[in-house]
Amino acid sequence: MTKEIDIEIITPSRTAYRGKVKSVFIPGTLGNFQVLFNHAPLLSSFEIGKIVVEELNGSKIEFATGGGTVEVRSNVILVLADSVELKDEIDTERARKSLERAKQRIANRNKENIDLIRAEASLKRAINRLKFAGEYTAV
Repeated sequence: MTKEIDIEIITPSRTAYRGKVKSVFIPGTLGNFQVLFNHAPLLSSFEIGKIVVEELNGSKIEFATGGGTVEVRSNVILVLADSVELKDEIDTERARKSLERAKQRIANRNKENIDLIRAEASLKRAINRLKFAGEYTAV
């Protein structure tokens, strides 16, 4: 018997991944966790970070994610993500512009009516995308 898990990763705009896998690594809100065959039922939120899917042949697929929720039940994983992107799907120029915009909004938060929580989340998403694409250098 093959120890496999069915997974579907869905965003508001598309199904990003569907298949049978060995494991999935999720950046959980309370810490990173891995889901393996026969994992206990679970409903959790997850953060901005990286989802790693290990396929049955051992290859790994990595997605940058903007957070969301995950449900694990009877060897079926449903990931409802705000966003997921493969490395080659990341528009690094757009991410750089988003990073700069977020920095400006945070810097000017006292001069303008800025939603600081939204600006900080935008900053984290941009940094995550650029790190994932290998193009982030902290300055």
